[in-house]
Amino acid sequence: MNKAIDSAASIDNKTQTNTAATPANPMIELIKNRRSLNHFDPDHTMSEQEIARLVALATQAPTAFNGQNWHFIAVHSDTQKATLQQMAFDQAKVSEASVSFIIVGRLDIHRSLAESLQPSIANGTLPQQVADVWQGMADGMYGDNPTMQRDEAMRTGSLAAMTLMMAAESMGYGSCPMIGFDAEAIQQTFNLSAEEVPVMLVTVGREVAGNWQKKQRRPVSEVLTLV
Repeated sequence: MNKAIDSAASIDNKTQTNTAATPANPMIELIKNRRSLNHFDPDHTMSEQEIARLVALATQAPTAFNGQNWHFIAVHSDTQKATLQQMAFDQAKVSEASVSFIIVGRLDIHRSLAESLQPSIANGTLPQQVADVWQGMADGMYGDNPTMQRDEAMRTGSLAAMTLMMAAESMGYGSCPMIGFDAEAIQQTFNLSAEEVPVMLVTVGREVAGNWQKKQRRPVSEVLTLV
């Protein structure tokens, strides 16, 4: 264990040294500088094209079997944002952000898999035989296992949310993931089906003054074990 801690600590030092000695990598800088915002410019709006671009980038995130069992509800009208704010324990950032996304994970990944894979089969990326094997595996994993279905929906939504936040950062916007909301109220008000689970909210907008600086992370030596 001591060896693992020592190795992890040396990685910390090496990373800091290399950062100073080499040109900044844009992706690394995005990862290092992204932070969760509580205050957004309430007068700023995002176009539908910008919102669609964010979601297009978010859908580049990975999913099990390429099942793409997600859905994105972009709440951007003042009226709907005010409604969502009430379901998020009246957190003002839901309304102040240009758009507040409800990131939804789907439970029916095994039932929608054939449709999700068809474009890749059609363009020759994925052999039909492989798709058939994946379908059998997905049926076995999720078919009679509601716990696995929900776990996969949450994994999918979480990966999509992180990718969306990095995409927002790359477009000059700030963001904040939110888990404080009434899931049942959102399910009913925004017409989610029984196969859909609200995973989290992600607010996106233009930053204003008053936000915290990025909070410190625990050192790698405390969270990494090398075996």
